Amino acid sequence: MQKVVGIIGGMGPLATVDLMNKIIFYTPAKKDQDHIHIIVDNYSQIPDRTTAILGKGTDPAPFIIQSAQRLENAGADFLAIACNTAHFYFKSIKNSVSIPILHMPLETARYLHENNLRRVGLLATDGTINTGLYQHSCQANDINVIEPDIQMQKEVMEGIYAIKGSDLEKGRLYLSKVANKLINRGAEAIIAGCTEIPLVLKSSQDICVIDPTEILAKTVIKTASDTVSANTIGVN
Repeated sequence: MQKVVGIIGGMGPLATVDLMNKIIFYTPAKKDQDHIHIIVDNYSQIPDRTTAILGKGTDPAPFIIQSAQRLENAGADFLAIACNTAHFYFKSIKNSVSIPILHMPLETARYLHENNLRRVGLLATDGTINTGLYQHSCQANDINVIEPDIQMQKEVMEGIYAIKGSDLEKGRLYLSKVANKLINRGAEAIIAGCTEIPLVLKSSQDICVIDPTEILAKTVIKTASDTVSANTIGVN
């Protein structure tokens, strides 16, 4: 019997819908009943993660924990977080529930290692960059990460917040510009390390974009249909 996945969402809402769409798209279903049971808490009132990590805003951890517990109580067998930066609070969230949680940056690093990508550029929020979420996961898998410089990172944040404000074209222009600069600095591929970024940045002839949301979606599908004990899922 398939496991039920709970998605901690709302960070932001478009990114949450993107994860749901990818889970549905990649599920090898022939009828409605073949799809995964998904419970989503699109809790957009969770305070901004980057602002909090930089010491300028409300701590989002209690809100994210509330969402995780709500999903567990609703019947989820395991959880996925539809936000990269929120993984800074992963241990606190994990300790607040009795069900496993998938770890998007770690799953992404494993994918890179399995596909022999050893030098990647990182597009992400200031919070994700500063906490080293992807750097640590990648280093553990022998992958070098190229980060944007200060000016480039400002443009990344402009792009991300443009997407959150539904200005997708402005977001695409900022993010594609920085992505190409990272490729010119030697990156073999670009990690779209914020769940808004894959909404506007796709792979092309000139650039290989690694989409952690897609990787997470495929991991959700595998986990939901896995016959192993739920206690072996996720990160301890």
